Amino acid sequence: MTSMPPPADDGDPPGGGLPAPGPAEGRAPRGPGAHPRRGPGGRGGGWFGVGFWLGLGATVAWLMVRTVLQLSQLLTLILLALFIAVGLEPVVAWLTRHRLRRGWAVAAVLLAALLLLAGFVALIEPPVAKEVNALVKAVPNWLQELHDHHSALGRLEDRYHVVTKVKQAVASKGTGIVGGLLGAGRTVLDTLTSLVIVMIVTLYLMAGLPVIKEFCFRFVAASRRGRVEEITDEILSKTGRYLLGNIATSVIAGLATFGWCLGLGVPYPAALGVFVALMDLVPIVGSTIAGVVVSLVALVVSLPVAIATAGFYIGFRLAEDYLILPKAMRFAVDVHPIVTVVGVLAGGALLGIIGALVAIPVAVAIGIVLDEYVFTRTDAS
Repeated sequence: MTSMPPPADDGDPPGGGLPAPGPAEGRAPRGPGAHPRRGPGGRGGGWFGVGFWLGLGATVAWLMVRTVLQLSQLLTLILLALFIAVGLEPVVAWLTRHRLRRGWAVAAVLLAALLLLAGFVALIEPPVAKEVNALVKAVPNWLQELHDHHSALGRLEDRYHVVTKVKQAVASKGTGIVGGLLGAGRTVLDTLTSLVIVMIVTLYLMAGLPVIKEFCFRFVAASRRGRVEEITDEILSKTGRYLLGNIATSVIAGLATFGWCLGLGVPYPAALGVFVALMDLVPIVGSTIAGVVVSLVALVVSLPVAIATAGFYIGFRLAEDYLILPKAMRFAVDVHPIVTVVGVLAGGALLGIIGALVAIPVAVAIGIVLDEYVFTRTDAS
């Protein structure tokens, strides 16, 4: 019996060159150690995992928003301190260029601010003390006139029983009055605390501004860091010029008030001029409040003088809003007057006084960023 020779081994798998059956492509092999594919809707509970992570993300986002809302007042104060530090940076930089260490330059700026505050208090204290002493001395005379039936106050008391109604109101609403006094005291304490926080944070920011800038620039790629530093320096420079321009307009308002009060014989012209200059730093409402106060003080002279003073401040407010402020701001930060007015109104509506203060620098920063990163690409396309 003749044996057949074995087939030649050409390397092909058995079965006529077809590959051996195995697991389908892209499908997990099934065997003793294989695991079922897990995913949304699968037997591994994928939908539960997706829902868990979505719920966890929503919870974390809600907690972050709530935390930011709770810290909104503190963040606003920090924003104000940053604005003041950036605004005073040109002065500090000028002092450092004249061979003065940064710490001493910051101390010099702080000393100048304290001297200005002391001068304002010295101007305000005599008239305030005089009026308070006059009020205290007048109270006994008013009480005596209330019991005199022939005086004007006595006739008012006989007709309207003012003293009796005041006693009833105090007796029925004593708790409310005490609560109102406590609330007023708390408001004053909160205001003083906020001022202290702003001053301390401003000093730290002024002293460490170069270090803070260097730390922030490290988050930018080295290839683009130089250009980002140039843009940041330009924004900070224009912010400082804006603050200096705002101070210039306030000085104009104070000098105009001093001249008007001195010419018409309104008492305490220097104190009122400094008061108006400080109030004019607050956009939108500052000059209006100052004009009302000066007009009320002008009543001491006569009613026509008070009316004329009110008219003067109405005209000065219009001139400041539409002539002085837009011109000064455009010279300082090169912003169109319409953007100036709209930016101040929008910032005041969002964040109040602080928002109105920082609105124009924010508009300047947005314009610089758009010119650098948006408009250059759209113009080139």
